[in-house]
Amino acid sequence: METNQANQEFQSDFLSVTDARQAIADLVTSSYESSGMHLRKETLPLHQCLGRILASDLLSPIDVPAHDNSAMDGYAFNSSELSDDRQDLALTIIGTLHAGQTEMPTVKSGQCIKIMTGALMPTTCDTVVPQEFTKTLSNGLVSFSSDVVRAGENRRLRGEDLQSGKAAILQGRILRPADLGLAASLGIHQLEVYQRTKVAILSSGNELCDIHESLAPGKIFDSNRYSLRACIERLGMEVIDCGIVRDNPDNLRKAFITAAQTADVIISSGGVSVGEADFTKQMMEELGEVGFWKIAMRPGRPMAFGSLKPSSSKSTPTVFFGLPGNPVAVMVTFYQFVRNALLQLNGAKWVEIPLIPVRSAVGIRKKSGRTEFQRGILFQDDRGQWAVKTTGSQGAGILRSMSEANCFIILHHDQGNIEPGDWVDVEIFDGLL
Repeated sequence: METNQANQEFQSDFLSVTDARQAIADLVTSSYESSGMHLRKETLPLHQCLGRILASDLLSPIDVPAHDNSAMDGYAFNSSELSDDRQDLALTIIGTLHAGQTEMPTVKSGQCIKIMTGALMPTTCDTVVPQEFTKTLSNGLVSFSSDVVRAGENRRLRGEDLQSGKAAILQGRILRPADLGLAASLGIHQLEVYQRTKVAILSSGNELCDIHESLAPGKIFDSNRYSLRACIERLGMEVIDCGIVRDNPDNLRKAFITAAQTADVIISSGGVSVGEADFTKQMMEELGEVGFWKIAMRPGRPMAFGSLKPSSSKSTPTVFFGLPGNPVAVMVTFYQFVRNALLQLNGAKWVEIPLIPVRSAVGIRKKSGRTEFQRGILFQDDRGQWAVKTTGSQGAGILRSMSEANCFIILHHDQGNIEPGDWVDVEIFDGLL
């Protein structure tokens, strides 16, 4: 009974994942978006804009399409030829129009013209009957039934996709391949984007050694900086690698002050628990403000968030994330808290990743009162239905579980044990675009 009571008291001051995300969003909004001082802009050639964030609405300089044109291969004619009695029509073919052709013959009553997809519509034509619904007669006529096409069908009107002066892509968009193709289709060769957010990373711990060093007894290789660097660069941002910092207040103080002078965001890993050698919290209280420290989640319970005070060389505070030291926990907390914040700090909108419900192929033990991020493998079962299973052992130090996974299985705060066949939410790691 005493153990349970102590555990309840320990859990009572934990933030939920939802509240933690809101706390981060509030700081981003109040400290950065309101001032806009961190949103620096630059103009880049179109081919360098993939993954960058659009800094202003992209207005179309032209109508799309620029002219009325045919939506498919067929025969263009005036809809006045159509009758209500659904009888077959026979129209005289006066020629052929190809895409790119600008000489427009006059199509008169009783006539039609063969037309290719994308070809300009003659001024006297407003309808195209698809070629597969027609029959070509030997006397230069084409025949088709009146009920296979309605007036105005299969014609694309000038500006129906996008009118000149209207926004083609909205500010805050993380630019994807289709966006660059859309810009190119409008004749635009450069875009104004936000400059990349500068993110400083460091690892804290006396037990760490770099991968270029020999592994001495009692030491472990530092993997967190390499995971974090890849996560940040994948977002299209600039990384400042501050290396490994030993568990010493003076070393940490110097590292944080130096990083804050050049970086918009600092991300450290390790040193945020309650151990005697964990000095990150002490430095945060000295140099800035601490947002929170304990989150009701697994893995990743100890986590620091706040900001370092502006310095004489920098007018805005530097956002600080103190992530756990365990390799899986550092990646989970990055993706669940830091990713969206970095994108928003860089001017992005619409940054949420959708959750997809699938059935669990396995049973999963889960305590209510915390959110768990299990590493999962999404697959098709024997019936061709999508299902998910865990990667096996879910220890916070087992980085292989992240390497083998293709999704997070998200077990929400109030959920309990999962039985095989139960629905669970998954968050897929990689997307098509």
